[in-house]
Amino acid sequence: MKLRNSSGSGVTVMNESARAFHIPSRLNATTPIELQGLERDDVKLMVLNRETGKCDHSTFKRLPDYLDEGDVLVLNNSRTLPASLKGKQGNRNVEVRLSRRRAKNTWEALVLGDFHQAGKHIEFPQGVTGRVKGEGSERPLIQLEFNRSGSELMDFIFKYGEPVRYEYIHDPWPLDFYQNVYGSVPGSVEMASAGRAFTWRLLQDLQDKGVGIGFIQLHAGLSYYGSDQWPHPRNHPEDYLIGSEAVMEILRAKNRGKRLIAVGTTVVRALETVMTAYGQLQPAEGITNLYISGDTPLRIVDGLITGLHEPEASHLDLLKAFISEERLKDAYQTALDKNYKWHEFGDMNLIL
Repeated sequence: MKLRNSSGSGVTVMNESARAFHIPSRLNATTPIELQGLERDDVKLMVLNRETGKCDHSTFKRLPDYLDEGDVLVLNNSRTLPASLKGKQGNRNVEVRLSRRRAKNTWEALVLGDFHQAGKHIEFPQGVTGRVKGEGSERPLIQLEFNRSGSELMDFIFKYGEPVRYEYIHDPWPLDFYQNVYGSVPGSVEMASAGRAFTWRLLQDLQDKGVGIGFIQLHAGLSYYGSDQWPHPRNHPEDYLIGSEAVMEILRAKNRGKRLIAVGTTVVRALETVMTAYGQLQPAEGITNLYISGDTPLRIVDGLITGLHEPEASHLDLLKAFISEERLKDAYQTALDKNYKWHEFGDMNLIL
């Protein structure tokens, strides 16, 4: 989840019954670490013990040191779309940010710009148009029906779209910087960024140690609507798919008393959705509205790899299912004191 502050001066954020945090703008990770002469797995790693609150500090490439033979990592193999489309409505420029595909030619989307008018077509390059046909799953999302569909529409998106970019990112980085190395199924409108720090070499090191690797899929929607509006998970459906190979890998580890470590909140949401729906892990495909908070019992996930989240975001509520709010706040203060970097190009947190 991303911190929004267009002024660049940093921002103070507050959660219920918690002290305020000031996140200075210098801790915004605005540049991919590869462009700084380093590797993706050179980002920092804060390792947090969910039972004691103890923090260790390392680098992400040392991740194998914190996992045991037989543990299993579950990653989201959804690939990022260039989901920001520039168009015109009359003589006004608008930006359309796609959020979730509803049908072959219809997406839930956010429309930004000087003004947009319901019922009037939005014109894009190459004769592509979109018509607002109703409200989305929650305001301010709308349903946008295109005059193209299927692979033709997807080709257009990849040719003319750009990655969704928030205020703290000053440069229009190419889409490759918003992809996880193992992402293979296009569908997310924002990168499932908990996996960004993995390299092929690190994945091999983990397998050499005997750590299992499983892949599921959840296509992530928009994480922020602008004007201090965040999605609420109960009104923010996302499509998921859990295949038989991942189920076998996970159950093999669990049956041996080993840990399941989710790479990202998207993986937690997908796996816990299946456990809630069926009472056991099994291959499944569907749409999830599951909201996970500190009051939610985790049925299968033992640990989590994630970035650093804003208190306003539901992602932070999900972390409270793993660790108490007070211990989480203490860890985040430590991350601030040690100059951890926020956002999708930033540093990582492992909760065990």
